[in-house]
Amino acid sequence: MTTATTRKSSCNCGKLSLTYDGRDPERISVCQCYECQRRTGSVYSVQARLPIEHVTIEGESKTWAFPVEGAKPAEFRSCDSGGATYHFCPECGSTVYWDISVAPDVLGVAVGGFTDATFPPPMISGFEAYGAKWAMNVSELPMPGGHYEYDGTSHGGARA
Repeated sequence: MTTATTRKSSCNCGKLSLTYDGRDPERISVCQCYECQRRTGSVYSVQARLPIEHVTIEGESKTWAFPVEGAKPAEFRSCDSGGATYHFCPECGSTVYWDISVAPDVLGVAVGGFTDATFPPPMISGFEAYGAKWAMNVSELPMPGGHYEYDGTSHGGARA
């Protein structure tokens, strides 16, 4: 077991921040779903799920929810297919955290916002079927929790 650690994540301008005071997250993942690619502007998203009772948020956020009510349904699966509300800084636009509809006791947090080289590595890699073929081959990296074509939950199975 790890001891409790205090870690702080923030947006680029510092007006929206999140402080986590707890043990290393039980779930840290690399995600390659299309929604994460769009949200980050990158071919990968590295994210952690943090128990809400260990999180303090400072600053104002604007929100964006997925799926978008009344819009045409997405034609692909994503890690937020069950619903998520993203909180981003109204000043600089950085996404700092998100509420996960199917996991209301945790917040999703972009690991890059911690700018902490000691942050624990990912345990699982999801939505590898959507990964850019030219990018680093995440499926070759060791993942103690496994590699998944989709989300690594009961909704998607482990890679063959």
